[in-house]
Amino acid sequence: MAHAPIRVLVGSRNPVKVAAVQRGLAPLFPGRMVESEGMHAPSGVPDQPMTAAETREGALNRMNYLRQHAEADFFVALESGVDVTEDGPGTFGVVAIGHGDRVSVGRSAWLPLPPAVFEALLDGEELGDVMDRVFGTVNIKQQGGALGLVTNGHVTREDAYAQAMTLAMAPFLHPELYGANL
Repeated sequence: MAHAPIRVLVGSRNPVKVAAVQRGLAPLFPGRMVESEGMHAPSGVPDQPMTAAETREGALNRMNYLRQHAEADFFVALESGVDVTEDGPGTFGVVAIGHGDRVSVGRSAWLPLPPAVFEALLDGEELGDVMDRVFGTVNIKQQGGALGLVTNGHVTREDAYAQAMTLAMAPFLHPELYGANL
């Protein structure tokens, strides 16, 4: 008997985010069809989150919006943000996954930001717009992202999100190890 496809809703229509979710999830379910679809979901935070807490809140808000407005097996939201640590300013992504009554939150790798880029963010610009201006690109956030630009294409936004997605799935793959703490 064939299994029904696993339906995944992604809290964005950005093709990079939808592709990253598909890429992160599909290998975890061999022999199963995984269908990822993007849907607009408001973050409830500024377009450019400037703290880890704000970024996490945006991802959770998007994921909860999906859960309240649609049906799926998994509800996934990805939110890019910026923060400052002891190592300086950087950017990262937060992934929030809802499945049944459980939620898992994960985080992507950290990319140090050039000082001039961070200054523009403090002035209210969005990272994608700043990177487009600095590198002469158009709509980089729906392509390789800032990560792709500053790593010369060796790591892209999709790569980072796909890895974060896979890591955040661990509690769903091994619920016996994570118990009710999700």
